[in-house]
Amino acid sequence: MKTNHPRLMIAGGVITALLLFLAGFLTRGSAPVGHFTSAQGRDHFVSAYEKAMTDLPQPAATLDVRTTYGLVRVYRFTGAAPDAAPLMLLPGWAASAPMWADNLPSLLRLRTVYTVDLLGEPGASIQERPIENHREQADWLHQLLQQLPEKEFHLVGMSFGGWTATNLVVHRPEKVAGLILIDPAVTFADLPLELIVRSLPASVRWLPKSWRDSFNSWTAGGAPVEDTPLADLVESGMRNYAIKRPAPARFETDQLRAIDVPVLVILAGDSVMHDSREAERTASSALRHRTVLTYDGASHAVNGEQPDRIAADVAAFLTPP
Repeated sequence: MKTNHPRLMIAGGVITALLLFLAGFLTRGSAPVGHFTSAQGRDHFVSAYEKAMTDLPQPAATLDVRTTYGLVRVYRFTGAAPDAAPLMLLPGWAASAPMWADNLPSLLRLRTVYTVDLLGEPGASIQERPIENHREQADWLHQLLQQLPEKEFHLVGMSFGGWTATNLVVHRPEKVAGLILIDPAVTFADLPLELIVRSLPASVRWLPKSWRDSFNSWTAGGAPVEDTPLADLVESGMRNYAIKRPAPARFETDQLRAIDVPVLVILAGDSVMHDSREAERTASSALRHRTVLTYDGASHAVNGEQPDRIAADVAAFLTPP
């Protein structure tokens, strides 16, 4: 099923910057784990989440997997090549499973797909223990993979999800067959100053919704922002959930060079999350087993803008000559 505005598949890029640097002192509450700031706010988010989930195909299974850091919500969608390593989709910061609505139909023609609500972020996962550092961020995801029946997975990460996938391979690569990174944030280039400055007003919950809408539109290349289920879901998460997890840091060159699985990097040529040309140079020089593609003219919302092109490039990556 399609969302009303594919370009508003914001992929967490809308809030990557504001939560990277500001979550520690702009979120309400003193709990050491991610949490909804009120019962009313949680109810509002759950309603938006359930509505947005109707844009996805019906999952074959809904799993709540116990890790030492909390309960992780996973959806399994049965697709092609059931004996091949499935795709595991990791959303951007403060996004969740519904952000993949435009991508699932074409990806399911390639493989079985899992989607994950990242632990400690707005979604159906429940964080129960603080995540103190990047190794612990890798630990909970590794524990999740260990409890799923498949031998290995191809991780597909969008924006901060791309950083999360890379971080797992840096620390715990055991069950990862490959990485597919879609305009990954803070992975091959730093966040631009303009992004950080523009994110400041959008990060304050009590300011008008229109301020967040303006920032959202800017990150999506100027696409109009309307009250779509996904946009409502992301906005509700921004207002009603306090994220408590360490901010990502750019990887050292030696860490990238040590990655020993194939990597497909898809960069948005007009992304506001980084200098795409710098990211292209870094990925091409540091990764040993890589395919680096730049989609000229694409915004950071590239996963919703060009889902079929992404699927075609993923298919080529999964079936090399």
